[in-house]
Amino acid sequence: MRVLKEEHEVAALGAPHNPAPPTSTVIHIRSETSVPDHVIWSLFNTLFMNSSCLGFIAFAYSVKSRDRKMVGDLTGAQACASTAKCLNIWALILGIIMTILLIIIPILILQAYQ
Repeated sequence: MRVLKEEHEVAALGAPHNPAPPTSTVIHIRSETSVPDHVIWSLFNTLFMNSSCLGFIAFAYSVKSRDRKMVGDLTGAQACASTAKCLNIWALILGIIMTILLIIIPILILQAYQ
């Protein structure tokens, strides 16, 4: 008899229900994309191969890229990093050419006078 009473209570109450609608939680995980800022390369070009001040300008863009990355502006950081990379390449090329010329020109001058 007890089983019939429990079945009657379940039938009378109906299926258990929750008055609140089901909720879901969405967690957005920001993927940390690595944007190189080329600060070390720019600093090297500024200190050692600063032809036409390109190393210093590249250093300024590198710092600007790092600042934008800290704020969360990855597009701006990538644009500044790309400019810094281009300026670093040109500073390196011009620095190497000037170093070679500073070695070759005195040798040629000494050979001309002998």
